[in-house]
Amino acid sequence: MESRSISQQPSVFRTLDWFTLILYLLLVAGGVVSIYAASYDFDGASMFDFTEFSGKQTMWIGLSLILGLVILLIDYRVYETYAYPIYGAVVLLLIATIFLAPNIKGSHSWLVLGPVSLQPAEFGKFATALALARLFSSYNFSLNAKISNYFRALTIIFLPIALILLQRETGSALVYISLIFVLYREGMPGIVLLSILCAIAWFVITVKYAAPPLIMGITLGQFIVFTAVMVLFVVMLLIYCRNFIVGRNVALGFAGSGLLVWLLSLIGVNVPGMAYFLVALGGAVVYVAIMMLHLRISKYLVSIGFVVASVLFMFSVNYVFNNVLGNHQQMRIKVTLGIEDNLRGAGYNVNQSKIAIGSGGLTGKGFLNGTQTKLKYVPEQHTDFIFCTVGEEEGFVGTVTVLALFLLLILRLIHIAERQHSIFGRVYAYCVVSYLIFHLCINVGMVIGLCPVIGIPLPFFSYGGSALWGFTILLFILLRIDAARKINRD
Repeated sequence: MESRSISQQPSVFRTLDWFTLILYLLLVAGGVVSIYAASYDFDGASMFDFTEFSGKQTMWIGLSLILGLVILLIDYRVYETYAYPIYGAVVLLLIATIFLAPNIKGSHSWLVLGPVSLQPAEFGKFATALALARLFSSYNFSLNAKISNYFRALTIIFLPIALILLQRETGSALVYISLIFVLYREGMPGIVLLSILCAIAWFVITVKYAAPPLIMGITLGQFIVFTAVMVLFVVMLLIYCRNFIVGRNVALGFAGSGLLVWLLSLIGVNVPGMAYFLVALGGAVVYVAIMMLHLRISKYLVSIGFVVASVLFMFSVNYVFNNVLGNHQQMRIKVTLGIEDNLRGAGYNVNQSKIAIGSGGLTGKGFLNGTQTKLKYVPEQHTDFIFCTVGEEEGFVGTVTVLALFLLLILRLIHIAERQHSIFGRVYAYCVVSYLIFHLCINVGMVIGLCPVIGIPLPFFSYGGSALWGFTILLFILLRIDAARKINRD
């Protein structure tokens, strides 16, 4: 059936997902109120005073609504057709930012245009999402068809990451890694996602328990990681490779070698823990490799690779932590993991933030009555730490309400993603979902001390025109694509 002409197409406002738009408006309204509370002084300035942060944010919201309207009025096919040129233009902008942006707190990520400062990394999100969606919607493209397709997808994701890291803006660069979940949705094997999650766990455990006491001559962190790798190796053989006999034999080998080491210790022969684990895992790997060649089952190679990569990664953690990460990054991680307090240094913001949230209790101290907020104990409270303002003044009820709104938005966007009739729309929608989940989890985790402080804003709440515009563009492009789904179906 021929597609309808433009004059025959229904108005975008008739097919627009108004529920998502209402959630967006509620969040930005809650954000400007929270910014006003975070920056309020006792002189009683108006929320709409353009010399105050809340007034400036109100202006950014107004401009965002105009920008959103323009996006909705543009033909939805433009976003797919010009996805690559948009991505290329933003990449050039990111390159230019490295050389043109002034040094602001050690970062070269803000372009100063007269009285306005913009962060191109925020606009790179929607450009990367468009390019990735365009790639997946290419004719006969399948992620698992050939290895080069993975290379193309990862190049689109990691190119802006590399450029933003060159701007020394680690937090903004890490956001793009969340697009790995999009690859998983589009067919990437679960073992890859498991490996990424394990790498994070190995890093945290190795750093957290790097100090004495020692177990069998190795650190507690190394002992935990080695043991976890053994368990996961057996589980992968049983579930992923679906071979009970091989999995059972490896498990018995681990148990038997552990029992032998214990018996030797009873007669005074102490086997170094490092030697035991390496010999036990090495023997298991050799056995599984022999079975792989004998049975000609390539899945065993994945399990072997997981073990080897895990051990090598564990040994590299301390070097990376001590020699690659900066001193301030090391301190933030140590504070988050409880290794050090440093309440007057890297741990000050998080400690004051937790005090503010905890003091709010069930229902909070009331709007504009937060003492931690008014006395400016929490630096950057109107930007990255805006959530603690909600916790202090609105209490547990307020924070749950805000999180519930975000949860509703995320679930709605997942619903929108799954009802798309085009691969382009579905992939783009999941990119938006991935960005939102990452920002929400990291920012809230950062404020309550579960994640290191890396400068991730809370979407729609934190003060800043670049972040608000970036998320507005992301969301409204999706709304425009979704509004055309009935046309695509017809």
